[in-house]
Amino acid sequence: MTVEPGTFACNQWCVVASSMELPSGRPRQTELFCQPIVVERSSEGRVAVHALDAAGERGRALPCEERYGYIWASIGKPEKPLMAMPEFDEPGRRLVVCGVITVRTSGPRIIENFLDMAHFPYVHPGVLGSEDNTEVAAYKVEQRRESDELWATDCGFKQPQAMAGSAGEAEVEYLYRVAEPFSSVLYKSSPGKAGAFDLIGILVQPRDETLSDVHCFMLVYDDDSSDEYLVQWQQSIFLQDRVILENQRPLRLPLDARAEKPIRADSMSVAYRKWLRDHGLDFGVVPVQTGQP
Repeated sequence: MTVEPGTFACNQWCVVASSMELPSGRPRQTELFCQPIVVERSSEGRVAVHALDAAGERGRALPCEERYGYIWASIGKPEKPLMAMPEFDEPGRRLVVCGVITVRTSGPRIIENFLDMAHFPYVHPGVLGSEDNTEVAAYKVEQRRESDELWATDCGFKQPQAMAGSAGEAEVEYLYRVAEPFSSVLYKSSPGKAGAFDLIGILVQPRDETLSDVHCFMLVYDDDSSDEYLVQWQQSIFLQDRVILENQRPLRLPLDARAEKPIRADSMSVAYRKWLRDHGLDFGVVPVQTGQP
């Protein structure tokens, strides 16, 4: 069944292709919020995204931008600029595009899972956590009104191998950022540069309510690891998550605060659901029924 997304979903920026996977003359046909689209690059290097009609013919041009190694598009009229990531301009950093993985679940489920530290010891043992250390320390969650973003700060976790370039177990500092309903960035202590953060981005392309393409990048201080090793490391982590995501029920994320019992470690998840609820997101979620909180 095709579900028409509401205004808030339509007006979001979402990744629809990576720059490196869009050579001139080789268009990518895909979907965004159930709308068939085509993404293409001209011989002059310009990128365009068009909606496709029932016959597969190009229709209206969609808003699009090429930034941070990706093509971003909206099927509506974005109400704010694409999120700023000044770290992309810092010298010494290295962008690694980690490919795209299709997941049979909703976009909000994927973002919520990315924000969850409590699953590290059980889903990623020996890498992001261990079963002899399962406690998630209290952290802060804030909604930054000026940018309409959610942030989790003062997060920390002891990890056997926090990043691909890590030499051993370490106490790792985290910052989580949700700048768009379907895009989140993790800022994580860098093993390659003291006092700095590496970035890991999860950029969800909601093809329909319960089918998503997940684009992932790493922006790291790492001069030693090969691209192949970094991509393999990141994909192996996410493939462990995919097993969990595709078995969660319902596939759409419940927005009712009482639907799934939260604990202290779920503070960012609770804030994310409330943020989506307050904005009226109606795609990939189980909305709150009238009269419920």
